[in-house]
Amino acid sequence: MHFLYFRNILLVMSGYSEEYIKEKLIKGLEAEHVEVKDMSDGCGGKFDAVVVSAKFEGKALLARHRLVNSVLEEELKTIHAFTQKTLTPEQWKQKQQA
Repeated sequence: MHFLYFRNILLVMSGYSEEYIKEKLIKGLEAEHVEVKDMSDGCGGKFDAVVVSAKFEGKALLARHRLVNSVLEEELKTIHAFTQKTLTPEQWKQKQQA
């Protein structure tokens, strides 16, 4: 975690990298495809992710997001924005063919 002072205000930057988040999601969700993009100009505070996992089969969107959030529970304490798209392998395949 990185700390930065701006006008006497302590800003906490997560310091997490795209690769770190990606590997954690692959391992935690047995994901077959993960894309992570740091949208925060490198401070690690804002990420956009696409996660493809068979663990999402039969689960509603909210349940999928909760699974992802549980894998990143500690990281989300300092990441201030995290956008996720969660797909099953079949949904991913259909999206690639479109």
